[in-house]
Amino acid sequence: MESAEVARRFLKYFEQRGHTVMPSASLIAEDPTLLLVPAGMVPFKPYFLGQRTPPAPRMTSAQKCVRTPDIEEVGKTTRHATFFQMLGNFSLGDYFKEQAIPFAWELLTAPVADGGFGFPEEKLWVTVYHDDDEAHDIWHTKVGVPEGRIQRRGLADNYWHMGVPGPGGPCSEIYYDRGPEYGDEGGPVADEDRYLEVWNLVFMQKQLGAVRSKVDFDVTGDLPAKNIDTGMGLERMAAILQGVDNIYETDTLWKVLERAAELTGTRYGRDLRNDVSLRVVADHVRSGTMMVADGIRPGNEGRGYVLRRILRRSIRNLRLLGGQEAGLMHELTAAAISAMGEQYTDLVRTAANIHTVIDAEEESFLQTLRTGTAIFDTAAAEAKRSGGAALAGDQAFKLHDTYGFPIDLTLEMAQEQGLEVDEAGFRRLMKEQRDRAKKDAQDKKTGNLDVSVLDELLNASGGKVDFIGYNNVVAEARLAGLLVNGANVQAAGEGAEVEVVLDRTPFYAEGGGQLADQGLIKLGNGAVVVVEDVQSPLPGLVVHRGRVRQGEVQVGDTAYAEIDVERRRAISRSHSATHMVHAGFRRALGESAAQAGSENSPGRFRFDFTAAGAVPISVLRDVEDEVNEVLINDLDVRAFHTSIDEARAMGALALFGEKYGDEVRVVEIGDYSRELCGGTHVASSGQLGLVKVLGESSIGAGVRRVEALVGIDAFRFLAKENVLVAQLAEQMKTRKEELPERVAGVVSRLREAERELERLRSQQVLAIAASLADGAKDVGGVAFVGHRAPDGTGADDLRKLAVDVRGRLQARPAVVMVAGAPKDRPVVVIAVTEGARERGLKAGKLVGLAAKTLGGGGGGKDDLAQGGGADAGAIGDALAAVERAVGAA
Repeated sequence: MESAEVARRFLKYFEQRGHTVMPSASLIAEDPTLLLVPAGMVPFKPYFLGQRTPPAPRMTSAQKCVRTPDIEEVGKTTRHATFFQMLGNFSLGDYFKEQAIPFAWELLTAPVADGGFGFPEEKLWVTVYHDDDEAHDIWHTKVGVPEGRIQRRGLADNYWHMGVPGPGGPCSEIYYDRGPEYGDEGGPVADEDRYLEVWNLVFMQKQLGAVRSKVDFDVTGDLPAKNIDTGMGLERMAAILQGVDNIYETDTLWKVLERAAELTGTRYGRDLRNDVSLRVVADHVRSGTMMVADGIRPGNEGRGYVLRRILRRSIRNLRLLGGQEAGLMHELTAAAISAMGEQYTDLVRTAANIHTVIDAEEESFLQTLRTGTAIFDTAAAEAKRSGGAALAGDQAFKLHDTYGFPIDLTLEMAQEQGLEVDEAGFRRLMKEQRDRAKKDAQDKKTGNLDVSVLDELLNASGGKVDFIGYNNVVAEARLAGLLVNGANVQAAGEGAEVEVVLDRTPFYAEGGGQLADQGLIKLGNGAVVVVEDVQSPLPGLVVHRGRVRQGEVQVGDTAYAEIDVERRRAISRSHSATHMVHAGFRRALGESAAQAGSENSPGRFRFDFTAAGAVPISVLRDVEDEVNEVLINDLDVRAFHTSIDEARAMGALALFGEKYGDEVRVVEIGDYSRELCGGTHVASSGQLGLVKVLGESSIGAGVRRVEALVGIDAFRFLAKENVLVAQLAEQMKTRKEELPERVAGVVSRLREAERELERLRSQQVLAIAASLADGAKDVGGVAFVGHRAPDGTGADDLRKLAVDVRGRLQARPAVVMVAGAPKDRPVVVIAVTEGARERGLKAGKLVGLAAKTLGGGGGGKDDLAQGGGADAGAIGDALAAVERAVGAA
């Protein structure tokens, strides 16, 4: 039974029993405390806590999940994986144990022909929480499971919570007996390799406070209602139903693993090391594909870092398997899309975009491997020269952080060089960086608030703040909540920095690339709050951040909210322009030019999109011309709500990776642009006035950024540019249209003059080589030349001079040291003849001595080395130090 069929049967069974089928939520978690969705119940958490009204009392879903705490174990075992799918059925205050337990048993044991999974009853075992007599009795008396196959277990095994404050409760698990060839008899308590968990039923009924560990937490009370949360791992169920030993041999993962083996000329099951790498590739490529499809982009922090790490581990393991060439990830991504496309049709629809992102990351990382290897070799050589046996943690971190070099590769290469790596130091620096990145991301979204405080604000506003800003720029409202320094307060006085929640608001919260509104909140008692930022840290919650300009604000007061209308209009012009430029680029470059981010600010916008390479200037010009022609036609801009299916049927563009509900808002600009969008826009395209594209650049692997101006800002830019061009034309004594050719000619002549000056300077430096060789000083039987070159002499010239002088002294033991200060920073080059090297004089060691005197470092080979420092005034001391070292040899 294929994985897609397992999911279909599960969802159909519960749909027939009154459950609403919910689509999988995005892997990007709405909960600000989570980077990614780690469990099937996460999207339902607000319903369990009573924070939001559920769409139905009974629901079922097949949820995409990603967990990465054990990423280093992926591949080493056949149990660990980063991406997995959870099949779940949920009851919110509807049914409880007495129905949930029979539901699970019936689906598992019903014949395949009747829509079940066909498990033999005698193969199934059950566990319950140690004092849950009710669940035990239902299993035994109602379902008919013999007492001998029901086992009681403690908190560690049969009590569920998320690891953070929230819902929890006892659980009951169903295990499948794979047979004596897999282990010992005695049920799950005896051997969980033989007895494999296939279903977990959580009886969610408690609210947990502080959660210190799996078995150490505080129960603060009962949930608003008793709920059911059951979960069944799709991959594990597929393994059993497909008769294979582990999840890597199931249909979806096997398709990727088998393709990886074909591409690298290996075979699974013949070599343990290759098997580990093949499993890593299969899991990580599938995970990466699913993450990119949900709009995550490779980066150096947060979920972007998780994705980058997963993709780069894939590429690294492909190289270990012998796959050195570029393009392998493209083939494997195609295999993952084919394997998962039946369940998640969006993968097929957005395949071009997924390929663009992953192909670019592969190309970027292959370059990183080349650069990082060279940097590593230098660091390893320096560690050996200093007599150390380990690469410092900060060096390993720099390799990772600056050059994207994976730590596992650093460890392997260090072992090949006979070095260790200070892993503890590396891990400490990595943790500090991740903590900073996570805190920075959350601070912007939540204002560094405790999530429980946000929940209180959401409840105070009636469960959802009513946004009325599409049609209103002012509104009368009630002040529902007030925060000062992250704490709930009832009042705040003049000068206080506050966060205000209203029950309704015209203020647009930052989102979808659109900057937040600014403005004023006026209270009935004369108090005024200046609103500087607006955020939505939780779905349905709008927080106005600002300061009390006068008076005292109190919770419950009547408020009059008014936005800065001119700012809103300018931002709306930018947002509409972004839609039009997006449409223009898709027409010019094709559907692979998918929006990957934007920022709409007053008079200016930036638009990020996926692309394999730089966009030609001619394309930028054509898109700009096309957009401005559309502006002249003054097309109507219309916004309306419809179903997601109807929106797609009419060709509305859903942004790659964006999350949408069943009902969506469509924004149309005539017939030129049609997108799903929650932002604010102009009434007609003519209100934009003018769009001026400033240029484009790369902001990451496979992602380009276009920046542009709109309206009066665009006009002012062009006016200023016209003045500058006129002034330049006057200076060059030519007409404006001839200016490019004239400037190109001047630049060409200037470069030629610079090359001639450089040639003459090199000749002048080298002209003294003979006299330096003739004037070599005898130091302990070694000819020593120590020369201070004129300031400004380039490092290349210093090196050429040192080599030239050494060549003239080749028949003698000789050490040549040439120092200078190009760009005010000292540089020293030392060249050593073979005769001097036989006496133990090595250029690298001597340069290290000189560079230390100069306050810097350096290195190189035994015959030629270069170093530098920070103190040009110490060049004389460096020359003397090297001369003494030569004499002492």
